[in-house]
Amino acid sequence: MQHDHHDDEADEDRAWRAIVENYGDRPELEEPPPTAPPAQPVSDVPFGGRFGDPRALGGEPAEAAPAAEDEGFVPPPPPPLPRVEPDRMVAWAGVLGSPLVLLCALVFGFSLPAWLGYLLVAGFVGGFLYLVVKMPREPREPWDDGAQV
Repeated sequence: MQHDHHDDEADEDRAWRAIVENYGDRPELEEPPPTAPPAQPVSDVPFGGRFGDPRALGGEPAEAAPAAEDEGFVPPPPPPLPRVEPDRMVAWAGVLGSPLVLLCALVFGFSLPAWLGYLLVAGFVGGFLYLVVKMPREPREPWDDGAQV
């Protein structure tokens, strides 16, 4: 049983032709959908216009949950921040400071001398390359996935 590729194309063409011919047609409904009953006026609804007022509900307010007991746990003080080496500090200043200076000059309309613009771009590129080269090759603790319990 051989499948004719020509028949598939003819069927597909007929399907597309039917879609295009019926595009935009809307189905005609025989009877209109039922309408909803009219809404009740607000003055007839219980609580009137004071639905958000807790006094309108009557009854006693719910008891407040008791305050959580202090467990007495005091976390240890955080370790001191590590010292940044001066060469890395200069590299970070180039990576973060150069775009900041260029952006401020652009926003506020300052005209920078060409040599200063080139120096800022070189500071950014040099700082980025320095930080990439000095990046550690292995993790600090090779078998640590970072999860702490």
